[in-house]
Amino acid sequence: MSTPEQRAAFVERLGGALTSAGLARLPSRIFAAVLVDEDGRMTAAEIGETLGVSPAAVSGAVKYLDGVGMVRRERERGSRRDVFVVDDEAWHDTLLQADAIYAPMIAALDRGIEDLPADDPAHHRLEVSREFMRFLLDELHGINDRWLARRKELHLDE
Repeated sequence: MSTPEQRAAFVERLGGALTSAGLARLPSRIFAAVLVDEDGRMTAAEIGETLGVSPAAVSGAVKYLDGVGMVRRERERGSRRDVFVVDDEAWHDTLLQADAIYAPMIAALDRGIEDLPADDPAHHRLEVSREFMRFLLDELHGINDRWLARRKELHLDE
């Protein structure tokens, strides 16, 4: 069993890595804290106490994390308190939301391509950008298929 100090160190390491990757600092630390929590479930008060932040700061950050699918909000039975949960598939589910993320960008690129003459240099850049995003989406779907097979190989479905 890990110690509170080991868990705190993990939260700072993963939180820092996620922050370096572009996620805001507090949502990064909150995600890491809930991820490493024994049951993957924490109330806003527990998060605030663990990270030494105010309830208001926790509220905004978990709202963001819930919106992008990294945590989900549940109502604690027999209580009015919310509990925030990280599922085993949090990374998988978040990354597979790429369709929702990239579709509006692809639509905007399509419109830009339609609006620009074919001999405009920007037209070509927009086409390259659109095709890269389409390629990325296709690859993500293939990654999902390969991940499901890999989970079975590793016996992670048990």
